[in-house]
Amino acid sequence: MIHIIGAGLAGSEAAWQLLSRGHRVRLTEMRPVQMTTVHAGDRAAELVCSNSFKSDDPVSATGILKAEMRRMDSLILRCAEATRVPAGASLAVDRNGFSEAVTRALRAHPALLWETACVEAPDLGQPTLIATGPLTAAPMAEWLARATGKGTLHFYDAIAPIVERGSINMDIAWMASRYDKGTADFINCPLDREQYDHFLDALLEAERVPLEDVDAAFFEACLPIEVMADRGRETLRHGPMKPVGLDDPRTGRWPHAVVQLRQDSLAGDHFNMVGFQTRLRHGAQKEVFRLIPALEKAEFARYGSIHRNSYIQAPVVLDATSAVKSIPGLWIAGQVSGVDGYLESAASGLAAAFAMDRWVRGLPPRPFPRETMTGSLLHYLAHAASEDFGPTNAMIGLLPPLEEETMPRDTQRKGGSRAMKMARGEAHRARAMAALEHHLELSGADR
Repeated sequence: MIHIIGAGLAGSEAAWQLLSRGHRVRLTEMRPVQMTTVHAGDRAAELVCSNSFKSDDPVSATGILKAEMRRMDSLILRCAEATRVPAGASLAVDRNGFSEAVTRALRAHPALLWETACVEAPDLGQPTLIATGPLTAAPMAEWLARATGKGTLHFYDAIAPIVERGSINMDIAWMASRYDKGTADFINCPLDREQYDHFLDALLEAERVPLEDVDAAFFEACLPIEVMADRGRETLRHGPMKPVGLDDPRTGRWPHAVVQLRQDSLAGDHFNMVGFQTRLRHGAQKEVFRLIPALEKAEFARYGSIHRNSYIQAPVVLDATSAVKSIPGLWIAGQVSGVDGYLESAASGLAAAFAMDRWVRGLPPRPFPRETMTGSLLHYLAHAASEDFGPTNAMIGLLPPLEEETMPRDTQRKGGSRAMKMARGEAHRARAMAALEHHLELSGADR
């Protein structure tokens, strides 16, 4: 039997992939015996943000990664698409419906043993995947630090508030997507210059939750709104409050600043404040965010919060199959391995399951090709510079450069830089899918 510790995105996907290959799986989740600072229940693959699976653009890094995962029958993506909510060009989900769908699929499988317990250390006598996530409990984090000889690293992450739909003033706000692309999926809350300055002053002066470790860094891809504001008075207007492409129907012009709200549930009764991750105290959030005119009477279904995320020093610890180099039969996947994001976590769990399946069958390791987004992501974890290693998302820059002959010669002349970017993305996607097919063919031949 294969043991998976942690039923988050990586653990759930890995369990499904292994079950699909005929293995018996013991899946151990510590919730609700031991809860975290952000999780609310005991279901598998619980999310804290609705825009969980990023852009659906087929030639983006996440679009390519999704295509690879769909080809390999990802449970996470199947459940995400079944519970998606309107979010423009992104794949966002009803968080509760999504985790319920994943949990039902796993618990219904006859070869899965679901356990509730807080594992302090893995049993190295059986093949094991540690997928305990960024909020790994202290005993397991301490075991990882001792066993790998490298201390775990950490950074601070934050989540955004969720507002009740009925409390938003739609006489001020309006529904639209930026540049009116696609359907009108976002609620847009405008501010003029005076309102923005008043909001900014209050935000900068508001009381913040103190940090446990003042030396820990914030993750740049998910900075708290007040930390961004600390960097300059115009920072928010070029970030989460940028007004470009949003014509206020009352004026026909772009406002000075805009706060966007994204649907968070299938019922449409809850909306997430886009980009408003925060470490403000709850009382301060209510006071400051109600200074946004359309949210003057906002009721909060959930306040934002901050938490410390842990991850290992992957370049020293892992190989390109997510296996621990110093401990045979042990793999680490998900955000604790150094990938960032729900989609990337699920992909790393999927890849680890492929590697575990080969190991159990006595086959040599076969990393995913670097031409695939999955392979490039895991290659980065294994080969990045260890001195300044930090969590990473899927990015086109992780892929090997394209051969120039794969690019149409007249693309730049005919369509400019935008057309060139699109053509490069299409070439990366075609190469990735071809490499994946070849990899799967070779793997199938081993069976």
